[in-house]
Amino acid sequence: MRHPVLTALGLGAAAGVGALAWAHLETSMYTLREVSVPVLPPGQPDLRILHISDLHLTPSQEGKIAWVRSLADLQPDLVVDTGDNMAHVDVLPSLEFALAPLLELPGAFVMGSNDYFAPSFKNPARYLQADARIGRSVEPTPLPADKLAATMTAAGWKDLTNRRDTVVADGRRISLVGVDDPHLDRDEFPAPVPASGATSDLRLGVTHAPYTRVLDQMHEDGSDVILAGHTHGGQLCLPFYGALVTNCDVDRGRAKGLHGWPGARPDAAGGEDSTWMHVCAGLGTSPYAPVRFACRPEATLLTLTAR
Repeated sequence: MRHPVLTALGLGAAAGVGALAWAHLETSMYTLREVSVPVLPPGQPDLRILHISDLHLTPSQEGKIAWVRSLADLQPDLVVDTGDNMAHVDVLPSLEFALAPLLELPGAFVMGSNDYFAPSFKNPARYLQADARIGRSVEPTPLPADKLAATMTAAGWKDLTNRRDTVVADGRRISLVGVDDPHLDRDEFPAPVPASGATSDLRLGVTHAPYTRVLDQMHEDGSDVILAGHTHGGQLCLPFYGALVTNCDVDRGRAKGLHGWPGARPDAAGGEDSTWMHVCAGLGTSPYAPVRFACRPEATLLTLTAR
């Protein structure tokens, strides 16, 4: 008869292998989330925003490329890309092909760290630190962020790298404010612009990483909705518990999905002084950690409705 301890060890090892295999498989289970946000002025028709983030694309990911291209079939009124698009030094042509149908629509973007620098192997235990940026030792490999930005702006998308802009979507004027990647400490919140007399139907804040200092600035600036990515929704989550980490200083409860900032959701009791915030769990992972668990890769279609 086999010893009970050996049996238990064998079952544990098998369960671990099975969980790892599932976590790798889950990285290709692309999911479209649909969320309703009651934020528009009374009487306005719905406005649909497609929020994409954290593609971490490599040239070989043909399934992801096809799925991203198919999102244009949704015909959103506006597309917002919150960064970390690239995960390979030679991926720009593949990325441009993936985004091409979306670039025909009104859009806006900010960059993330993996638009500026290629990913490198890291000790996974670093992400359990209060600040995962501590302990960097590898000289990063530059990525063609400038060429990606040129492609997006040439298509008419608004570059919100530490700047403000406006976009017209479905006949509505949307005021935009964005920052460069806070995870790299590149964020410099743009100064207010003088009043011009033009009114906006919506004020949108855009950042790659939802660091609290930036969320506070956007809330104080009057953003109606804040869009962010970066967290991967925790990437490795536990059922009934959620994300283990966020890789920034936002709390685990806001690792993904629709929330209020700084307090409860604005539609909840006591949440009148909060701003809507949506954190997209993103579509990819680092090629050095190609796993997700209880956190499928996603893009989100936000339907903004009248309050």
